[in-house]
Amino acid sequence: MTSTTTSPPEMTPRRAATAALLGSALEYYDFFVYGAAAALVFNVLFFPAGDPTVALIASFATFAVGYVARPVGAVVMGHFGDRLGRKKVMLATVVMMGVASFAIGCLPTFDQVGLLAPTLLVILRVVQGFSAGAESAGASTLTVEHSPVGKRGFFTSFVMVGYAVGCSLATIVFLPVALLPAEHLYGWGWRVPFWLSAVVVVITYYVRSHLDETPVFAEAKEGSAVRKLPLGDVFKYHGRSVICVAGASLMAAMQTLFAVFSLSYATSMGVDRSAMLGIISGAIALSIVGIPAAGYLSDVIGRKATILISAGGCALTLFGYLWAISTADILMIALFAFVNMTLFFSCYNGVWTSAFAEQFPAPVRFTGMAVSNQLGNLLAGFAPMVAAMLLVPGPAGWLPVAIFGAVASAIAAVAVLGLRETSKTPTELLGAPQAEFAGHPLTAGPDGSAKSRSAESIMR
Repeated sequence: MTSTTTSPPEMTPRRAATAALLGSALEYYDFFVYGAAAALVFNVLFFPAGDPTVALIASFATFAVGYVARPVGAVVMGHFGDRLGRKKVMLATVVMMGVASFAIGCLPTFDQVGLLAPTLLVILRVVQGFSAGAESAGASTLTVEHSPVGKRGFFTSFVMVGYAVGCSLATIVFLPVALLPAEHLYGWGWRVPFWLSAVVVVITYYVRSHLDETPVFAEAKEGSAVRKLPLGDVFKYHGRSVICVAGASLMAAMQTLFAVFSLSYATSMGVDRSAMLGIISGAIALSIVGIPAAGYLSDVIGRKATILISAGGCALTLFGYLWAISTADILMIALFAFVNMTLFFSCYNGVWTSAFAEQFPAPVRFTGMAVSNQLGNLLAGFAPMVAAMLLVPGPAGWLPVAIFGAVASAIAAVAVLGLRETSKTPTELLGAPQAEFAGHPLTAGPDGSAKSRSAESIMR
């Protein structure tokens, strides 16, 4: 009797990066469209007429609800991603996000159905958040495991190139809508961007359905290293990594302050909303170059150093950005937007996708990254609402908001110092105890026995 062994799937870093980019483009298309709608439309259409500040805070609260649902999605979808495979879960997340976004565009307003309107909005926002809780982590895990050592930072950065693409697409769609007369904007115009997300869903699903499972997961499954309860193993064996990744993820507050809160604040300061949308989207669009450059830089100087550059730069330039908005000086707003988002935030966006995934071993990588990252992202979701409450009248009313953002960046920087530097670590040793690195036990023999023992030791 002859025995046959199935050869593991080949690494396809370019195809994986493309699939990750498209899924991330959908996630952040939805993010930007919903954020813009929350700042400009939902406060009018989905809540009772009255105090506009209260309505705005309530509108931002629906935005934040999606972030509350993300850790739940991270736990559930991360579990199946580590049990069944990366590819199956990544197909499910893109369908869930697309259906929820399209349905938001079909919702009745408060004037039509009363409190049922914000209730349905919150439910669909929860579905969006649930699926998004696994999207970035799954795309990052998939791309890290398809990429060669020394280039993982570059290829995995394309997860967040999708962020820049998605936000740019959203602006191309939402900007003409924002220019509509009020009766059309609040009537049918705001619905169009949500409906158009269906196009991205179809393209993304097609590309992902033609992508192989990652070699690392296929090897773990063949070697019986798949865990029955990945979440339990994450907290039992990798608690420090969870804390450090969650803390480092507080940097995401900069993104929501920049793209969501600042739009509302600028409008209140008399800045033309279409001009502000153009500045925000332009700075993010230029990140299409900055993000992969940062990923490449992290392969050269390390993940931690690159993220620390981002934390310091973003904290300082947020003060200038909000000050510029308070003066309604379009040129200064654009300048600080470019420095804050295109340059410094790219140093975070281009690196966290690889740095966070690399903190965990293959059997629990999806769950570990998804849960810890989304725990940290909770602050990012609530940041626009918190900022709206911190904002005070007067020329320097923005100062408490800037301090809030700077504190979040400082906490993130401290957490980054606790991360492992993984830019040069072999893929098969990611998440292993430091003592494992020198001996390379995973490459010891062709019979697989050393790999099995190493998998167990990594989990511990």
